[in-house]
Amino acid sequence: MTCSLRQANLPKGRDVSVNGVTIPRDLIAREVQHHPSRAAIESWKAAARALAIRELLLQEAHRLNVSGGPIADGDGRHETNDEAAIRTLVAQEVKTPTADAATSRRYYEQNRERFRSSNIYEAAHILFAASKADAPGYAQARAAAEATLAALREHPQQFAALAQAHSACASASQGGNLGQITAGQTTPEFEQALFALEPGTICPEPIATRYGFHIVRLDRKHEGRELPFELVANRIAEYLQKRVERRALAQYIARLATAARIEGIDLAGAEAMRVN
Repeated sequence: MTCSLRQANLPKGRDVSVNGVTIPRDLIAREVQHHPSRAAIESWKAAARALAIRELLLQEAHRLNVSGGPIADGDGRHETNDEAAIRTLVAQEVKTPTADAATSRRYYEQNRERFRSSNIYEAAHILFAASKADAPGYAQARAAAEATLAALREHPQQFAALAQAHSACASASQGGNLGQITAGQTTPEFEQALFALEPGTICPEPIATRYGFHIVRLDRKHEGRELPFELVANRIAEYLQKRVERRALAQYIARLATAARIEGIDLAGAEAMRVN
């Protein structure tokens, strides 16, 4: 979608302005690409909020005569002078406490379920490749999977041989063995079926995914273990620090917005308190 098309779809009505400074509609149109949403109007609102907040902070930096030297990131990209001024303003005006060990420990104790290693599943499958776009081939793959599954109900020990004979996956040469799997490594449909199985059992129905139909067997399951506080302490401290910083910045922006004259966009609400 080009900028001109995005601009043509912008909402009608008042321009967006901060203390009398209008944010050009073509600038909002270009910003939209950084705020994807299912609804175009929501992307436009998010883009307008982001630019209004940027203008609000930039005006405050100018009022306080705050500036800063542009810095570069690891890829050699340099800040603009305005970005440097906003970064310096936030560092100077938004003070946040550092998350201490006691706070991190308390968060750990209250959220132990979040700090576990992943369950590990040892599994095997037989894949009958198919695409929904090929209706006859899709039906044929389903029928083949169901016939093979029926044979396995009678002779489950034939799984490896049937995988070698029929599976369209590279794992066929290992009798369908997929090795160790953790959450997020396969398709959602495959995972849902696999994770519901008891070790040593075969899923009673072929599983349809974008690749075709799978016959799935779970061989072993290794339960995840709770990670000790010492192993996750740094991660928790970093998370808590960023959360405190976001909250402090949101409160600072809210104070500036309350004292400002903002038209064309509503900066009320936590979702508006974001700076890109």
